Amino acid sequence: MKPLRALALAGFATVCAVAVSGCSVDALVWGNDGAQVIQTTENLIKDLASGGTSDLVCEDAEADLGTAKDWEGRSAGEPEWFVAGYWDEQVPLDPQWSINLEGLPEGVAPGDKHPGDVFYRETDDGLCVIDVAWSTLLG
Repeated sequence: MKPLRALALAGFATVCAVAVSGCSVDALVWGNDGAQVIQTTENLIKDLASGGTSDLVCEDAEADLGTAKDWEGRSAGEPEWFVAGYWDEQVPLDPQWSINLEGLPEGVAPGDKHPGDVFYRETDDGLCVIDVAWSTLLG
């Protein structure tokens, strides 16, 4: 039981250190750049789920953003450096980051499409959305 208690104390100490330093748990897990991708994605979801537009979309982007309903119930997943070998269609768009989306809107059924991954380009002003990959819910 002592190793479990030591592990719990270590976890508590880490959370306290994060709280005192002002560092987010996302920054601790994903680094500052990854935490920025997560926060930017949460802001994008909030903008689009409210039915509005978003200033986070790159000026030259032609991404299909769908409707507000498509973004309801979604949240940021895990950020990753862009992997060209996996995302052939996005290579010409020159993204530096991708992040998967978690959760689904209410009432989705097998065969429905939903935003699955968001791709970001780094600019002098921060991150901007260059594309969104859509996924189909399997039954």
